[in-house]
Amino acid sequence: MSDSIASVLVANRGEIACRIFRTCRELGIRTVAVHSDADENALHARVADAAVRLPGSTPTDTYLRGELIVKAAVAAGADAVHPGYGFLSENADFARAVLDAGLVWIGPPPEAIEAMASKTRAKHLMGLEPLKEVTEADLPVLVKAAAGGGGRGMRIVRELSALDDELAAARAEALSAFGDGEVFVEPYVEDGRHVEVQILADTHGTVWALGTRDCSLQRRHQKVIEEAPAPGLSEEQARELHESAVRAARAVAYEGAGTVEFLVAPDGKAHFLEMNTRLQVEHPVTEAVFGVDLVALQLRIAEGEPLDTDPPPARGHAIEARLYAEDPAHDWTPQTGTLHRLAVPDSVRLDTGYTDGDDIGVHYDPMLAKVVAHAPTRAEAVRRLSGALENAVVHGPVTNRDLLVRSLRHKEFTTAQMDTGFYDRHLTTLTEPAPDPHAPLAAALADAHGRSRFGGGWRNLASQPQLKRYAANGTEHEVQYRHTREGLTADGVRVVHADADLVVLEVDGVRRKFEVARYGDQVYVNTTALTALPRFPLPTAQLAPGSLVAPIPGTVVKIAEGLKVGAAVQAGDPLLWLEAMKMQHKIEAPVTGTLTALHAVTGQQVEPGSLLAVVQPT
Repeated sequence: MSDSIASVLVANRGEIACRIFRTCRELGIRTVAVHSDADENALHARVADAAVRLPGSTPTDTYLRGELIVKAAVAAGADAVHPGYGFLSENADFARAVLDAGLVWIGPPPEAIEAMASKTRAKHLMGLEPLKEVTEADLPVLVKAAAGGGGRGMRIVRELSALDDELAAARAEALSAFGDGEVFVEPYVEDGRHVEVQILADTHGTVWALGTRDCSLQRRHQKVIEEAPAPGLSEEQARELHESAVRAARAVAYEGAGTVEFLVAPDGKAHFLEMNTRLQVEHPVTEAVFGVDLVALQLRIAEGEPLDTDPPPARGHAIEARLYAEDPAHDWTPQTGTLHRLAVPDSVRLDTGYTDGDDIGVHYDPMLAKVVAHAPTRAEAVRRLSGALENAVVHGPVTNRDLLVRSLRHKEFTTAQMDTGFYDRHLTTLTEPAPDPHAPLAAALADAHGRSRFGGGWRNLASQPQLKRYAANGTEHEVQYRHTREGLTADGVRVVHADADLVVLEVDGVRRKFEVARYGDQVYVNTTALTALPRFPLPTAQLAPGSLVAPIPGTVVKIAEGLKVGAAVQAGDPLLWLEAMKMQHKIEAPVTGTLTALHAVTGQQVEPGSLLAVVQPT
């Protein structure tokens, strides 16, 4: 039996570091954070008892530098290291370095990591092999990183001509995210369900299978909504998945928390995908259903304590939604900027690595938070989570909040008929703009009240209508109101109350409240984000037709081979790749024509709106 752990360094950042620190504080364990220069003021660095700087900002310079993290643990007096998920969490060499330094490794043995953390070795262990050569008959196929997870280094290939480019992009993305560029190819199962089993094993031979989870709603192969238990499985299917997961764990003498993942085909057949030898992002839904703290149990196992013979009974249903700073309507483009305000109702659990006023940068994953609801039934959990998200306060960059609410209320989800192709089928309708028609008026009235405190107000003579302009979802809105003896008025709407923070309007006999918050030109009215526009638009520079501008801040990591000014290109041809937030984003030719300008250079840092190239249409 190991000595009790007194101090834990978390070799990670953001939400998972904060979540592990929370359990450690409850157990009286001292906490140590590591942070990059970009994360110097990040929440996880602020809430830890001690923090150690990792010089640099990119993952390869910081959170993927195992030798620096071990040195930080020793310098800070930590006696254990928890890897979280991502980064070095499935790196056997890092686990060995931690153990060689005399520290406790809160994870599985390095040998188990080696056996299962590489998806290619895991498949071999399970009697499966990746595709060695790909032919037209094999399509579609999935290119997949051998290490890590989270959708990094994964690409669906439907045309053989695209295979080489997708292999190269997947290698680069995997190397950036995990420090390992190995990729492989396997058949792609269309319209399957992503189902997984949570494993927990101690050092005394006990292995728990803590139920199933469904993670079928995914974008770019990264999970968006997860739930436990997986709905629609028969008792026999669930038992077979449990037994298969336990066999996999015992085959490698597993210890600690892990997850065995399967793809369940439409015919009900389960295909082994991989075993993640770490804590999963979606672990809170299992915690809610089984009433356990998986991080506390990881610590207990690392200290040599035995698990009970049987796991606790499951109760109810839990659903988790990942709130991302991204624009689903525009190719899931990551967003950056200041998170002014983030708050959710107390009826749900919020796991986040951000707080009000924090900056969202370009170097790391754009997930802001996980919102989790637990209820006696699935229907109640869905209703609770969708309602909480709808009423959440999210002021800052564009997020996927509206997409999450609509997804949870979609008939395919409420009836548990979803699969991994959900967003391929429904993304367009799920992201259609649905602005509140009275939000611009509420914003204008709140603004008028704020200004009236400094000399505004009604006049004896009839005033001219006051004009305000706002933009929302790329559309401009113009509203008018008047100052009168009775207060502020607007045609067709009765203004019941208006101040700088709250406007109450009566429309067709129904009163509605509008909470208003302003941050510079950004105005938030309930859940509608508006941008205040000048009364008279300023002249703007016009871009030539066919111009390609950077959609996000990032780094130009690749330019298409042989691309130069004068080259003929086809609409949709990949011209260059940007890397931001650990993902690569392909920039394609907008039209068929001739490349007349190429301003991008490999290694160049670009800001949103930067002109990258121009394709003159034919």
